[in-house]
Amino acid sequence: MYILIAIKFILGTMVMILQINLSGKVDFAVNTPLNQIQNYILGGIIGGVIYNSSITIIQFMIILLIWSLIVMIIKYLRNQSLLFRQLVEGHPVILIHNGQLCVSNCIYVGLSADQLMAQLRTQGIDNIKQVKSALMEQTGHITILKNSKEDLHFPLITDGKVNIDVLEVLNHDENWLMKQLTCQGFAGVEEIFLAEYLDEELKITPYPTSH
Repeated sequence: MYILIAIKFILGTMVMILQINLSGKVDFAVNTPLNQIQNYILGGIIGGVIYNSSITIIQFMIILLIWSLIVMIIKYLRNQSLLFRQLVEGHPVILIHNGQLCVSNCIYVGLSADQLMAQLRTQGIDNIKQVKSALMEQTGHITILKNSKEDLHFPLITDGKVNIDVLEVLNHDENWLMKQLTCQGFAGVEEIFLAEYLDEELKITPYPTSH
């Protein structure tokens, strides 16, 4: 019996390592709703089956392979479709915009005024008016963009999407951005993996040509 349990435990561990390697280590480093569900179900499968002697090793392997296939399909669809990604992971919630507090959104995510102000103080902010935007990310982390060009630490473009708030802090618009991209030989923001505004210059890292 103990040998059977050990074999099942080893197989479960190997499948978990395989999932990490196939889906990317970043997925497991970031605490998203999808990752939590995946971990709960995988833990339930291993914990519920490992001590059940009526389930053979072959049956256990089939269960693990089916679950791994489901996980791979979900993560593939998430990477290919923004709509599907928002469906399974949610989307950032605006807490502060242009120095104005969105009280209803704070209540929606379960964030009290004390908790919000504590987060702002960790960023050296003591007044909401100093904030251009504050977002509650899908991971529960709060991303804060200060209303100051000199203290700008956020990229202008990430994953082919423009950060409009950063653009506004820089006192530029999308027409200016498109001119900058055209001057560097790019047709649109969808070609850009990362773009940062450093030393009054737009530094661009494009996607590989095969993307």
